[in-house]
Amino acid sequence: MCGIVAYFGKKPAQPILIEGLKRLEYRGYDSAGIALLKNGRFDIYKTPGRISNLEDILPPEDLQATVGIGHTRWATHGEPNTVNAHPHLDDTGKIVLVHNGIIENYASLKKWLIKEGCQFRSQTDTEVVANLIGYFYEKNCARDGQNAPKDRNRFEWAVQEALTEVHGTYGLAIMCLDCPNVMIGVKKGSPLILGVGENEYVIASDAAAIIEHTSQAVYLSDNEMVFVTEGGFETKTVTNIEVRKELSEIEISLDQIELEGFDHYMQKEIAEQPQVLETCLNGRVDVKNGRVILGGIQNQFRILARTKRVIMAACGTAWHAGLVGEFLFEQLARIPTEVEYASEFRYRNPILEEGTIFIAISQSGETADTLAAVEQAKERGATVLGIVNVVGSTIARTTDAGVYLRVGPEIGVASTKAFTAQVAVLAMLAIELGRRRHLGADAAQYLLRELMQIPQKVRRIMAQSDHIRRIAQANIDRENWLFLGRGLNYPVALEGALKLKEISYIHAEGLPAAEMKHGPIALITDRMPAVFIATKCSHYEKIIGNIEEVRARGGKTIIIATEGDDHIRQYADHLITVPDTVEQLQPMLTVVPLQMLAYHAAVVRGHDVDKPRNLAKSVTVE
Repeated sequence: MCGIVAYFGKKPAQPILIEGLKRLEYRGYDSAGIALLKNGRFDIYKTPGRISNLEDILPPEDLQATVGIGHTRWATHGEPNTVNAHPHLDDTGKIVLVHNGIIENYASLKKWLIKEGCQFRSQTDTEVVANLIGYFYEKNCARDGQNAPKDRNRFEWAVQEALTEVHGTYGLAIMCLDCPNVMIGVKKGSPLILGVGENEYVIASDAAAIIEHTSQAVYLSDNEMVFVTEGGFETKTVTNIEVRKELSEIEISLDQIELEGFDHYMQKEIAEQPQVLETCLNGRVDVKNGRVILGGIQNQFRILARTKRVIMAACGTAWHAGLVGEFLFEQLARIPTEVEYASEFRYRNPILEEGTIFIAISQSGETADTLAAVEQAKERGATVLGIVNVVGSTIARTTDAGVYLRVGPEIGVASTKAFTAQVAVLAMLAIELGRRRHLGADAAQYLLRELMQIPQKVRRIMAQSDHIRRIAQANIDRENWLFLGRGLNYPVALEGALKLKEISYIHAEGLPAAEMKHGPIALITDRMPAVFIATKCSHYEKIIGNIEEVRARGGKTIIIATEGDDHIRQYADHLITVPDTVEQLQPMLTVVPLQMLAYHAAVVRGHDVDKPRNLAKSVTVE
């Protein structure tokens, strides 16, 4: 959510900032802007809408500035217009910054600053930070009875003083007109990375904006600042304690964030699932010995195997993966498991008794609500594990141990390959825990053998893309859909409904199929699409009965069934098949046609698949 890119080096900054912002478009935004430091002034360009709108107002001759900051904004405080777009100046014109996050006490700070004579132009909470820094820089020059130091030291001190007054979350890139050879980045609760190249630096909220320039990066932790100068960089805390940071290798490549011939990132990421599942599983599954080796938590397995209770916390698609994990942990490992919305968990008084394991699931590793739930679980003494995709992310660094998905960058806002990998990781965990508790060696070996066959079976589903597109074409005029499943496929129904809502803007509801008769059956009208996940499983006969209930009321059935199931054809207006596998692993197959159905529905309806309205890839604010 929102994107920051700042450049400090010898090359023209404007094209680097624009290209960096384009690489962050997937995060979601509704306005964009840049500030360039040139000839002793800040040249600021900003506009609502897409980055292409920003490009239209940029003068072509503005290529001499070699320092600048850029931003894509997702509106929270104030409507998406030019005035509220970032970057923001303080009222003296000397401080300029961009900001990701939310300032919780901005109203009281703004009221105080107005009394002190500061003027405001926007409705944003961000302008409060700019004016607060400007206030300390210009007005409050007394420290320990002496005048505050000038230039860089004064700039640094002003930033530190301002942030001691701020409550909330922030990733900030800041420049000062009096200090043209200094750029400051600060992080609290919102990701910020420093890319370190040869005589150049890029501060960004995401590695995607850095990788074109360097593969070396410094990941800031909360309450840390980085100071970039012509002589290098240094890091310290907001309270002025020096911090030594090591350079890390960015574990994505430029080709991973290119479309490579696909029309959309979502289309590419759906197609990548066989390959990334192989990457996720390879080296971790020992079929011969019926074991799972997960290096990130290998030392935790003994604690895990003795646990009395597991709590998983996540949001959105990751929450649906957690629901699948709940079934797997209870069926295979016989461990009581609960799945919590992270956004609700953080505001409760949860019971985390001794022996509870807390698992946070997040593709980005930066989801604000999930991170807050992690902090609460740690405070209460739980062992906290993370299942994330982004290496070096905040959740990955905050948890006691964890497992990386290893699926590469996921650019499409509607998550696809991350979901299947999350389920794969949870399946590996459940099988290994089951083996250590009560699951027989033969059963564990069988499940792992079936798990290793999932990638190839996903490849077979891909061949039905045109068939699924035709199904979407035949039904996109209907504005209300139902998605229904039982058991392990109930979370898949939820995920299918979410995908359709996210990118096609069709209202869809996911339900356990048995709950349909407890109210939602009243919604069924003539030709209303009802998507059933009706594979061969322990609930097969029951779900056939649910299908007949919909057909009796004129609804149109789109059925996901097992290959070779000729019996179910008579109940289907549209039939999509998936290869057979054990019931516990079916979600990794049954979700794929639903991803494709949502994708094709959105494309046929003419929507921007990778940038759905009002949505952000990584929700880093509450």
